[in-house]
Amino acid sequence: MDFIREFFPVLLPIVILEIILMIYALSHVLKHDRYKFGSRTMWILIVIFIQIIGPILYLTIGREEK
Repeated sequence: MDFIREFFPVLLPIVILEIILMIYALSHVLKHDRYKFGSRTMWILIVIFIQIIGPILYLTIGREEK
């Protein structure tokens, strides 16, 4: 239990950043129909299951620019 208390101040901002990125990326995936490659289902799975890297991947290489 002391281990968690020791690293909590470092982990909390990372967890908050992950949640914000995931919500933003998921909302973008669900609102748009076109992607540079892949499908909606693929991007939803990547964003949800590949923690911080998944949303960043979608936002940098997955979404289609208008």
